[in-house]
Amino acid sequence: MTRAAGGVLKRSLMIAGHRTSVSLETPFWDALREIAAGRGLSVQALVGQIDAGRGEQNLSSAVRVFVLRAVQERG
Repeated sequence: MTRAAGGVLKRSLMIAGHRTSVSLETPFWDALREIAAGRGLSVQALVGQIDAGRGEQNLSSAVRVFVLRAVQERG
């Protein structure tokens, strides 16, 4: 994981057999880890599921929207 400008962390993942990187702010990484653990998945596996359903949306944006929806559904 590398820290980019503005508190964004960039993490490399293997998704569907290819390496990609996802840039998210720390609170999104924390929430993504919590959601993945709650579902019995690795972060990589969960991001793979998000990737499979994102269509043309940017992967980092798709992850943020996924996390937001998951948090809203809990509340």
